[in-house]
Parts: sequence; C-alpha cells; structure tokens
Amino acid sequence: MSEAPYQVLLYYFYVEIADPDAYRDEHRLLCESLELLGRIIVGNEGINGTVSGTIENCDKYMEALRNDPLTAEVEFKIDPEQGHVFPKLSVKSRIEIVSLGLGEEDFSPNETTGNYLNPEQWKEAMDDPNAVIIDTRNDYEWKLGKFKNAILPPVDHFRDLPQWIKDNREMFDGKKILAYCTGGIRCEKFSGYLVREGFEDVNQLHGGIVTYGKDPVVKGEDYEGQCYVFDERIGVPINTMNPSIIAHCAHCGEPCERYINCSNKHGCNAQHFSCESCDEKSKGCCTDECLAIITT
Repeated sequence: MSEAPYQVLLYYFYVEIADPDAYRDEHRLLCESLELLGRIIVGNEGINGTVSGTIENCDKYMEALRNDPLTAEVEFKIDPEQGHVFPKLSVKSRIEIVSLGLGEEDFSPNETTGNYLNPEQWKEAMDDPNAVIIDTRNDYEWKLGKFKNAILPPVDHFRDLPQWIKDNREMFDGKKILAYCTGGIRCEKFSGYLVREGFEDVNQLHGGIVTYGKDPVVKGEDYEGQCYVFDERIGVPINTMNPSIIAHCAHCGEPCERYINCSNKHGCNAQHFSCESCDEKSKGCCTDECLAIITT
C-alpha cells in the first residue's frame, strides 16, 4: 500500500509571545505559502494548532517552527491522511491558547504543572489502587471515547472544570491523580491548577491520548472507543490491543461511533450518535421533536 500523500499535524507550545497579533499575521502567511489548512490559535502564552497538508509542505512547516528559536522545542503528533481534513485555514490571536477561566489568577504551565508520565508510565499508574483518572475534556468528547475507569466530569467547557473540582474535591484528596486530554495542552494547565489548589500527587499523560495510541509498547491498551478530534475526521482509533465501542445510536441503541450534528440547525444542532439506517429514518435529527420541526 502506497504512503498516504497528506499529513495531519497536532501540536502546541507554551512560550511567551510578546506580540500575538504580529505573530499571527506572519504565521498565516507561512501557512498560506505552504497551502496548509486547519485551526491555529496564537496568544501571549504560546501557540496551539492542528493543520493538514501534503507531506512535503508539512515537513517544511515543521522545519520552520523548529528553526524558530521561539518554538524550537515544539513536539508534533503526525497522522497520515489521504487529503485535507479541514475546509479552510483559520489563524487567530486570543488572550489565552486554552482557557481554564481563571482570570487574573491564570498562570503559565511553564511555571506550574503536574508530573509528566509517558505512555508506559501512564499504563502502569492506571493500575495503582490509589489512582484516580480524570478526563479533562468536554462531555461531548468523552462520550466517543475514554480511558477505562476514568472519572468523566459532565462539563460543557474546559473553563467549568475548576468549579467542578471544588464541588467534588473529596474524590481526589489523598489520591494519585492522573489527568489526560487529547494532545496534552489542557492537562498542562489543569494539572498545574490542581497543584496550586494543594493536591500533592498530580500527574498528566504527556502528549495526551494521541501519543498514547501511537506508542509501540502500550498500543492504546485500555482506551475505550475513539478519540474525538476537531476536524472532519471527528474520531480517530487509538486502541489496537483491546479495542471497544462505548457509544450507542441515539435511536436504536446499537453500538455506533457515527457522530453527527442534528439537522435541526437553528433550534438544536446537537451532536449525537446515529447509525446510517436510523439516520435515514430520522433525517439526521437527534429526537422526534427535532424531526417534527424540520418536516413541519
């Protein structure tokens, strides 16, 4: 089988950027020159992005970031693809590249963060009887896939996690805390928040779920379902050791990883799981109520 002609690059890097707007404009020109598509956020605290492009142009992009003293130590997660996984290029500047909603109490993970665990260390730590595993992603992400026995906070946004922790602190006091997310960026800040809140044994999966799935030793073992990604793929497989499906069709209840938005775009648009058979009957709607609205 021939090599896939495109790649998807997932990366982030916490570093002080003095003028995010100027960096954004310069970075957009770089991406346009390489015909890359994707989403990139630039802020005073660093850069966070996912882009797709040809292998040749992705190589040039990675080389450009590594040759820049500001981002020389950036790490990339690379997936082969047959084509672009984004419809367009978006490069924006924001105050933060990921927001935990801390306001004036915000901090840099370069100053405070939890212990890094590589995939092999993470796999071993999950078996610790004193360990608690916490998913730091939004609820619509972990509905598609999660680590076995993980605690799943029912939050719509990352910024809701601090309050949820305060309301459920007893679940984590005195425990070995294992935090994970898609690629590692959210855990950098969330684990630092836990340290600042006085938790002592705080750990994070370095490189996130994506890196765990690529590790040649653990091979994604004990990750259930798929990993939610913010591009046209929606979900990517992680586990090649003991894979499973945890999601179910909203209509018939059968195992299903087909994640779509409700056809009732104005009144709902909710993501839900729907098998192709039920999708045809429901016309892409998540409930009978939404179906009635679009067919009235």
